[in-house]
Amino acid sequence: MKVAIAGAGAVGRSIARELLANEHMVMLLERNADHIDVDAIPKAQWVYADACELASLEEAQLQDFDVVVAATGDDKANVVLSLLAKTEFGVRRVVARVNDPRNEWLFNESWGVDVAVSTPRMLASLVEEAVSVGDLVQLMTLRQGQANLIEVTLPADTALAGKPVRKVELPRDAALVTILRGGRVIVPQPDDPLEGGDELLFVAAVEVEDELRAAIGLAPAEPS
Repeated sequence: MKVAIAGAGAVGRSIARELLANEHMVMLLERNADHIDVDAIPKAQWVYADACELASLEEAQLQDFDVVVAATGDDKANVVLSLLAKTEFGVRRVVARVNDPRNEWLFNESWGVDVAVSTPRMLASLVEEAVSVGDLVQLMTLRQGQANLIEVTLPADTALAGKPVRKVELPRDAALVTILRGGRVIVPQPDDPLEGGDELLFVAAVEVEDELRAAIGLAPAEPS
């Protein structure tokens, strides 16, 4: 897979290293000459360019990439690049970094964003996940806000204890994807029994989250 990453700061470099370790091809676009350090990531293709300039993106042949990651520290630059990547170059998948949660409303399909990643929101979700038992915690938004990756830790006295997965009547647009139990990661099978303390990971459409709560025996969400 060919991935173009705009922004060669700490975030962009970390993403590049992970992708290269998984044997993907990576191009780093950076407009600040002080951030360009080919020796730091020699396997990446480094390009000194402004990722918001159409001519620079044409020269970099962005149309040949499978994924664009807008990872700069400037939200305005990230949404402009996302829009250009999607509309001008037909990039199939665009992932954008959200630096200021107040700007999240911009990072949607209208601006070419397929996946928006807000570090502050993710950290808050992880804090909630660490302390919340018996409630839904949204870990990540998927498909421009149409669905969420959701975690719930079953309480020790859950009514689901001993019940096989196939007996849990989930709503149509929700799926149990993983059970975390102690140090194990379990791909759920129909006859696997649930236990108190299990961490369940679901992907669910936003509109069925109340039904999902009811299916796993949780109290309705309090009105905001």
